[in-house]
Amino acid sequence: FPVTIARSGGIGAGKSLVAEMFAELGAICIDSDQLAREVIERGKPGFDEVIARFGDEVLVDGEIDRTKLASIIFQNADARRDLENIIHPKVRELAAKITSRAGENAVVINEIPLLFETNGQDRFDLVITVEAHIDDRRTRLLTRGLKGYEIEKRIAAQASREERESISDFVIENDGDISDLEKKVLSIWEKEIRPRLTK
Repeated sequence: FPVTIARSGGIGAGKSLVAEMFAELGAICIDSDQLAREVIERGKPGFDEVIARFGDEVLVDGEIDRTKLASIIFQNADARRDLENIIHPKVRELAAKITSRAGENAVVINEIPLLFETNGQDRFDLVITVEAHIDDRRTRLLTRGLKGYEIEKRIAAQASREERESISDFVIENDGDISDLEKKVLSIWEKEIRPRLTK
């Protein structure tokens, strides 16, 4: 079986950058957010289920507008749960297919922002969380175009740093420059991940 790793972290902590670094080392990286987009595309069962639950108001030019959907679910916990119940099982199924095709000597890293919230840590060999100072995270999210109130809502909707760390085997602190981050990723790869690969 491949080595399976879940990678989580707070919004704006630098999870995607860490994913790129692991990919350069040879890992297969699965982006749950990307899969979540795919499973609600027009023509997929998830699309019909989302429209049945949220109505045509989330459509723009016949496609689901993720910004409109986000504004609904970050204001309403029930709506968020309903959306997660539609999307999460389909994302898990797709990720399982990718993992099953990876081969024995592979490292498969799943990026799962809501790992703690969905209690999914037991499905993986290792759990890594990427964290950064809250002010750095806010600054990064502002440069991505999110507004202040949107950032606060999204941070509030996620588990706390302490909760994420409580289920993690390793915490990567993204508090330096790129080369500092690369060293931390390489250290985990060499000391913890490679030894688990079948000889």
